[in-house]
Amino acid sequence: MQALIEIQQFCALTSYSTVYHKMRDYTLARDAQSVDNLWILQHFPVFTQGQAGKAEHILDPGNIPVVQSDRGGQVTYHGPGQLVLYAMCDLKRLGWSISAFTQHLQQSVITMLNQFGIPAELQPDAPGVYVQNAKICSLGLRVRKGCTYHGLSLNVNMDLSPFQRINPCGFHQLKMTQMHDFVPNISVPEVADALLPIFTAPWRHA
Repeated sequence: MQALIEIQQFCALTSYSTVYHKMRDYTLARDAQSVDNLWILQHFPVFTQGQAGKAEHILDPGNIPVVQSDRGGQVTYHGPGQLVLYAMCDLKRLGWSISAFTQHLQQSVITMLNQFGIPAELQPDAPGVYVQNAKICSLGLRVRKGCTYHGLSLNVNMDLSPFQRINPCGFHQLKMTQMHDFVPNISVPEVADALLPIFTAPWRHA
């Protein structure tokens, strides 16, 4: 069976809680004929805590809300100027393991960053994408009924200071970076246009 995917690329600021419930509900209701979905957007400022996240990693949230989710990983921050990609994909239909899917997410980001001249790489035992030992992209997934939801967040051109209020992804004093540090005036829609063809190649070539 050919794997199909629908893309919603609105890049607009959106409530985390609203999108979280929509992608979870879609995953729970889908069947073998349901198309995969890819949503690209931005969130209003919010800290999100992973399913097994530890409260000790939320240092000083201030007036930024903290929302509990069912994804993997620890706490992270979402805000304007950060590209968020949610991938609702049927792993069985794709013929991928969760590790292969995670690798595809990360490698898609690395390939795109390299196109902008940003030397991105992986780090052992630390999911996500890094540039010069600073994290630029975080991952958090959940699998139900053999299908993924949640996804990745890529720092494009944003205020990074809220990351100082947490231990990002559970790492004390983890340094964060963003594409703007390497490519001035970069925008979320520009990055989305570059990332989408790379990530969706397996569906287009199926």
